Amino acid sequence: MCCTTPFVALAQSSRRLRLEGNFKSYLATCVANRARDLIRRRKRDYVGLEAAEGFSALTGDPESAAVFGEKLERVAQALAKLPYEQREVVILHLRGGLMLKQIARIQQVNETTVQSRYRYGLKKLRYELNGEAEA
Repeated sequence: MCCTTPFVALAQSSRRLRLEGNFKSYLATCVANRARDLIRRRKRDYVGLEAAEGFSALTGDPESAAVFGEKLERVAQALAKLPYEQREVVILHLRGGLMLKQIARIQQVNETTVQSRYRYGLKKLRYELNGEAEA
């Protein structure tokens, strides 16, 4: 099971669907909800070896791939320490490319709340990854 399930469900129900509003936001909400379900089931973030192996294949350097894999693991561990709401905002914005306004609609909160979650999430990530003192 993966995050393609909402796309399959959308294709299967496309004739019955009466969409009001922005299709991209609707689809992003579906995918975000599916991702939440998967995260709840796994109870933990994993960084697969595929990422490091893929990096090794690109560079041809296993040592660089190992370092890259370790960095990915540190980032995953730091992300896992964030409160769920902050982690979701950071991932949707940085990896999903969604604007904070779109994330606010998905999470059904105001944009200021999302901005705070993003700011505090990044601050905590910096602290975890760099040991920077919180100001």
